[in-house]
Amino acid sequence: MRVYVPLTLPGLAEAHRTGELGPAPFDAYAVTPALREWYVSDDMEELEYAALGRAAQASLRRIATDPEAPRRRVVVAVDVPDREAAVDPDRGLDESALGEVRLSRPVPLAKAAAVHVDADDAEADVAAAAAALGAADQGDEDARFTVDGAEDHELMWFGVQEIPNLV
Repeated sequence: MRVYVPLTLPGLAEAHRTGELGPAPFDAYAVTPALREWYVSDDMEELEYAALGRAAQASLRRIATDPEAPRRRVVVAVDVPDREAAVDPDRGLDESALGEVRLSRPVPLAKAAAVHVDADDAEADVAAAAAALGAADQGDEDARFTVDGAEDHELMWFGVQEIPNLV
């Protein structure tokens, strides 16, 4: 199963230092039954893109809680055995949990397929989105618009061998 692990740049640096994503258990995003039902598509590429988007939103939340983190979303794509990624059936179609899986053990960074990171030109919008998250969660439409502005930026693709240059 391909999973998308949300991080920050300092989190990516730590994973690079330790050689693994973790510690376990930790959350990631994948094509789950609930995500399939919500997205209403059978196209696996579209569904994986939706899971990547959910992980990018989770990365933004991590950025919002770390004032020292650079304002660039980071997602690591990695393949894990299906049995190591559990879906919480109690969360069902809770929109905030769509695509969410819990990984039961650390994942070697060497198994990562790719790293997705915002370009430098996204930093201002990501910073504004991180600052607006609280108000957006409380229903402020202007804040929601600001948060959505970060999603207008496509994450760039990097090979795992490029991680040292990213951190």
